[in-house]
Amino acid sequence: MSEQDFPLPPPSFELLVISLKMQAEMRLGLMGPASGEGDAEPGPDLAAARHAIDMLGMLSEKTRGNLSLEEQRLLENSLTELRFRFVQVSDKVHKPAGASE
Repeated sequence: MSEQDFPLPPPSFELLVISLKMQAEMRLGLMGPASGEGDAEPGPDLAAARHAIDMLGMLSEKTRGNLSLEEQRLLENSLTELRFRFVQVSDKVHKPAGASE
């Protein structure tokens, strides 16, 4: 199939936020191929995930006071969720092997 078969959505603030959020989720290992299939997955890339989250944080700071209520909520909710998930994944990655939960 060609690119014309899949038209791109129009550029929007929401699309930018969702794109950066998905990028962070992929780097955290929350999206992508199901584990156990094919080759072993390399694991989360915490530095790249942190970078995507920091990009959203910068976007939040630079657009403060200039967003609609819906845009502000999307950005704030995305940041809150990603920061929480980053801590969860970081704790899991840095937990010593064989440690009980």
